[in-house]
Amino acid sequence: MTHEIDEKLRTMRAALTAGGLGALRLRGVDWFAWATGGGSSVVNLAAEVGVAEVLVTSRGAWVLTDPIEAPRLRDEELRPGFTVQVDPWAEPVRRDQFVAVEASGEVASDRPHGGERHLPGGLLEAKRTLLPAEIARYRVLGHDAAAAVTDVLTAAHPGWSEAALAGAAAEALWRQGIHPIVTLVAGAHRLPRYRHPLPTGASLGRLAMLVVCGRRGGLYANLTRFVSFGGLTTEERQAFALVARVEAAALDASRPGTRLDEVYRVLAQAYAREGRPGEEAFHHQGGTTGYLAREVVATPSTTDSLGVGSALAWNPSVVGMKIEDTVVLTTAGIEILTVDPRWPTVEVAGRARPTVWERA
Repeated sequence: MTHEIDEKLRTMRAALTAGGLGALRLRGVDWFAWATGGGSSVVNLAAEVGVAEVLVTSRGAWVLTDPIEAPRLRDEELRPGFTVQVDPWAEPVRRDQFVAVEASGEVASDRPHGGERHLPGGLLEAKRTLLPAEIARYRVLGHDAAAAVTDVLTAAHPGWSEAALAGAAAEALWRQGIHPIVTLVAGAHRLPRYRHPLPTGASLGRLAMLVVCGRRGGLYANLTRFVSFGGLTTEERQAFALVARVEAAALDASRPGTRLDEVYRVLAQAYAREGRPGEEAFHHQGGTTGYLAREVVATPSTTDSLGVGSALAWNPSVVGMKIEDTVVLTTAGIEILTVDPRWPTVEVAGRARPTVWERA
């Protein structure tokens, strides 16, 4: 962990030098987690800006916070490499004064205020290119998130409400120390109607979808699973096979050096081959992930390039069916992270993909 933080501090200081900057001020919970090797500045799970910031200059590295948060951050979130600077919560100007003294030059930030500049593009690329230590943490997170989903859908039955399934999923994720940032559920009645179904009191019925985006150590595990209580209809089997083939096309196209707009076009072409031209317009198709549920969503105009260490979550869908997992690009190719060996799979384009679990 110390090696990872040292490497990131070198990366940030190189960005300072290249940009002629005096300091980097990182406010977002995503950037805080990245800079601190998985530390969390979160209290409010819905907040994009946490209860602490990171300040880095050529001479020092600090976590800026207040007396409320400092003890817990020191004890539970921070690794060696940062000094904790504590200023009164009721006097936010004191923090800004500290930054002004230490920066001795222009400040760049992920969320710039006042005269601050935006972060250099190279630093954005560094955040979205995972180091081996980050990928190792991601593997464990992916397994734990997938296992939590399996546990919940093993226990579920058609009489459960969508809200009950969402609550059970959140509990299972929390038991693994994973924050349930997004939990979507639809039963048989609502599946054909909505692509982003917030859970309601409706019963699951014969077929149910559970989508989770879970965060731990700043990283996001994104996955979708379907369970049926009895057999699938012919139309449902065909719909699953279709989205799995579209996803396979996207995964095949996800190679180092490929741009996201190029993968988007591959997805659109795959839908067209399946007799569903324009289907991509009804739901975003995913993109890069990592320290956000989606770092960059692929569109016809996103020119960000993939590389070794890029994490991805594609989520092609049609009415009533979807497929999604979190993967990372390695030197050996695509590695699927959100895997639980207990979940039934089928082979699609040479990869084991999670199928709809047909429970008796």
